[in-house]
Amino acid sequence: MGSCWTKLFNSDQKDNAVKEQVDSKNVHLITSIEKWEAKLSEATKDGKIVVANFSAPWCRPCKSMTPAFCELADKYTSMVFLAIDVDELAELSKSWDIKATPTFVFFKDGRQVDKLIGADKSDLQQKIAAMDEA
Repeated sequence: MGSCWTKLFNSDQKDNAVKEQVDSKNVHLITSIEKWEAKLSEATKDGKIVVANFSAPWCRPCKSMTPAFCELADKYTSMVFLAIDVDELAELSKSWDIKATPTFVFFKDGRQVDKLIGADKSDLQQKIAAMDEA
């Protein structure tokens, strides 16, 4: 199983910065506050739990968590998995009090119900499994 994030060069980006893109059916790349609100609203309407991964492309622990995040997204298809670049959406990250990367925030009925800070694959798996059983 490979990584669900692929690096693409975007010539429109300043200095040809590397852009992260999600390449998984159940992980949605959030590139705007409007897309964030739409996905959160849709999940709330559908009664789905949301797992939001706040990360940065330069963060080594974030990169190490990507395969696990994608595997969990593929396993728990009844949940919605979102990927947010904290640099690209700094305002959104600040509004959810994201102070370290990676940070995983769990939402149910549109409200934050849990948070995991750091790159602990086992803790992430346990929290997602517990949310699925709830």
